[in-house]
Amino acid sequence: MPRMTSNPLPRGVLAFALMVLFCAGSVAAAEEIRQPVRSGSFYPADAQELRQLIDRLTRQARASQPDLPDRKSLRALILPHAGYMYSGPTAAHAARVLSENQFTKILVMGPDHFLGFSNGAIPAVQAFRSPLGLIPVSPAVHALLKQSELFQTLSPADDREHSIEAVLPFLQVFLKSFELIPVVVGRADVNRVSTALMSVVDHQTLVVVSSDLSHYLPYAEAQARDRKTIDALLAGDLQALFRRDNAACGVDAIAILLNMSARFGWRPVLLNYLNSGDTAGDRSRVVGYAAIAFLGDPPMPELKDSSQRLDAEKGKALVKLARSTLMEKFGRHLQPAEADQLRAALQDPSFQAPCGTFVTLKLRGQLRGCIGNLTTADPLADGVRHNAINAAFHDPRFSPLTEQELPQVEIEVSILTEPQPLEYTDGEELLRKLRPNVDGVIIRQGYASATFLPQVWEQLPKTEDFLNHLCQKAGLPRNAWKQSKLDVSTYQVQYFEEKH
Repeated sequence: MPRMTSNPLPRGVLAFALMVLFCAGSVAAAEEIRQPVRSGSFYPADAQELRQLIDRLTRQARASQPDLPDRKSLRALILPHAGYMYSGPTAAHAARVLSENQFTKILVMGPDHFLGFSNGAIPAVQAFRSPLGLIPVSPAVHALLKQSELFQTLSPADDREHSIEAVLPFLQVFLKSFELIPVVVGRADVNRVSTALMSVVDHQTLVVVSSDLSHYLPYAEAQARDRKTIDALLAGDLQALFRRDNAACGVDAIAILLNMSARFGWRPVLLNYLNSGDTAGDRSRVVGYAAIAFLGDPPMPELKDSSQRLDAEKGKALVKLARSTLMEKFGRHLQPAEADQLRAALQDPSFQAPCGTFVTLKLRGQLRGCIGNLTTADPLADGVRHNAINAAFHDPRFSPLTEQELPQVEIEVSILTEPQPLEYTDGEELLRKLRPNVDGVIIRQGYASATFLPQVWEQLPKTEDFLNHLCQKAGLPRNAWKQSKLDVSTYQVQYFEEKH
């Protein structure tokens, strides 16, 4: 166990520690706190020695490269997790973007090196300990664990994983006090896990992926392979990332971050790349390390007010509401217990607030119907019911949904923010101001109008193509956005989907 020091704990952490130790007049069980397993090997076990090492590495990183001017827009980081004598000089470059940022919650994803499982595992503890003190686990993990098909608990007895632990001291030095959402990532359903994790990411949350790059290659070969991996990361190219063996031990966690980044509109920036041959090892068998920052706007504007931002459980209820509405049109019903559970969930006041909604149906990955409203005075739950029926039976592009198709159809429910006018002077400025994967776009000219949800960026990632197709949908010339001044508004979406 690490030696106790006299260094004062941050106020929030101290309060949590007292609660854990003295709640109900009993000492906390040891398994309630995740003890470090690499303290004294990967990094110093002594708090003062550890802090001095990180301070020295930070000074060296800042001397080699200046802080970024837009560091206040930091949203996520990729950091290495090897022993600090090897990867510490790269990890310390996080200081270049973490200064002047305050985060109250950090989602840390690290790869599974030992157990072998699917999707995510969350350590079943109340706090993590490092030589620098306790870090409380955020209550947000409870919402994730309700999605048992995606997240399981990780017993302290089985938790030998170092990938999360190794980055925590750097975060403690740079950010002082925060809550932790620790997720060990196995072979993941990237899209579903990303969607689930996005529900716990807000403007005060930093996302961190812990991953090294190539392992045990000769120096020159490692540099070449790592350069390709970094290029794929900076381009958001998931296919290229997964195509190569030995690209990164945290490839699934990185893919989840890239998926989130594309949907939030974050921009990756390389802070530093080294390998162990540059730091403390020989060059015959090296391990690669990169520090990459993701910059951008906060994850998503609030849906009119903070009470209307929905968590994953509420999103699941809306999708189930849409499906049960369609089932009833064919004379079918949920099981009584499931129906009672849905009725109870829909009593939540957030489902009564007016909000624009869209319901999208897909069959074997292809669009089967999509209808919605941008603004409305109707309660959210009513909007989902109406738009589910309209998407299934009244989308003029498709024949009505059949009862035979219903079990195979996939349902997506989108919740919209209030559309806001976008001011621009010409087509070039319009291209610059639109944010791919973030903005839903409405165009109007006279009686012609059309909208694309932000999800459409997945099919039309180039802004010019997106606008060309949107103008065509409105019945305007494809290049109308270039030739004439359109009325343009944008909105953002929180969406929930089911998968078979």
